[in-house]
Amino acid sequence: MKSTIYFINNNISFNLKNKKKLREWISATTLEENKFVGNITFIFCDDEYLTDINIKYLNSNYLTDIITFSYNEDQMISGDIMISIERVKENAKIYKTIFLNELLRVIIHGILHLCGYKDKSEKDKKIMQEKENYYLNKYC
Repeated sequence: MKSTIYFINNNISFNLKNKKKLREWISATTLEENKFVGNITFIFCDDEYLTDINIKYLNSNYLTDIITFSYNEDQMISGDIMISIERVKENAKIYKTIFLNELLRVIIHGILHLCGYKDKSEKDKKIMQEKENYYLNKYC
């Protein structure tokens, strides 16, 4: 089965650069986590679209930067990762980082969810953040 990583825009104009490097980074991350890339689609959107998805599918009504839907089969990770570019821009300001760094963090956060990591408890959040930092250092 051929693995594919797609990057698409939904209702926004956004130009993602270095797609080849991103695909290589994502593939390397999944391999290091003993997983393989199946079909992963990153959908870049605005707050309104992601909030609607949050309400419709997760019964939650709040702003978020990412929602990940997993379609994994065994060690093959597949899914839809929806990212609000508006929220990523706002979070970059809040966390005093550049937009690209925040975007990369959110992208790898979604991949880590597909790899099985959770972030509901404080312990899980700490593990997720450590993994994010580890893989962000590998991108640069």
